[in-house]
Amino acid sequence: MFSFPDYFRIKRASSFDELVSIPFEGGVNAACWTRTLHGDFAEVARLLALGPGINTIEDEQLRGIKAGDAGRLAIEVLLEDQRLLREMDLAPVLDCINGYLRESEDGPVATDVYSFHADSATEQMDTYLCTYLGPSSEGLRNEDALRKVDIPETRAQLLALYGGADDAGFEEFLNENCFDLHYAPVVGATPYSFGLYNLWRIGVEYSGNPVPPCIHRAPETRPGDPPRLLLLS
Repeated sequence: MFSFPDYFRIKRASSFDELVSIPFEGGVNAACWTRTLHGDFAEVARLLALGPGINTIEDEQLRGIKAGDAGRLAIEVLLEDQRLLREMDLAPVLDCINGYLRESEDGPVATDVYSFHADSATEQMDTYLCTYLGPSSEGLRNEDALRKVDIPETRAQLLALYGGADDAGFEEFLNENCFDLHYAPVVGATPYSFGLYNLWRIGVEYSGNPVPPCIHRAPETRPGDPPRLLLLS
């Protein structure tokens, strides 16, 4: 059962309109529209019968599924959430995920989605996401996170990989490879769950952002876990 995080940076919304209008200021970097949805999302994923990896689902695929009443309710939710985001000139993507690619652990900083990270953009924008089925995304409090590039041992390894001095060129190297967007939890840190069905709006890293980005990751998956139905924009 979802428990709303007790964290000053997250604000609760009771509607889509409220979700998009909550200002990210005063340290607030996330908003969550908590919802109870009706419909059989597992039936939708089963009838899609998609293979391993990340499978993007088009609206026509959803409309073409021969689902029962509960499955049709779920399809209506999936289509409606995308409609709401498109009306804001966003480009939502619905994925059925049967496992992500994992990066080799040989490097000093893994940059796959299983690592705690911040999204980044070249201009002001936010990320929207919702998990309808399967393990949900996880967040990490900013106060419980360290940029991996600021950990002395890791920074030394990255400098060796770069092969130069710790200067502006090195910072550019970190940025180009997204190393500076990944975080490690401090000892004793407890991640929080985004929960099923909740539509989240989270802050990203961009120049001039008055608040820190929301740190999050894709969940670890275990054998036997259902596929994830994930909306992302």
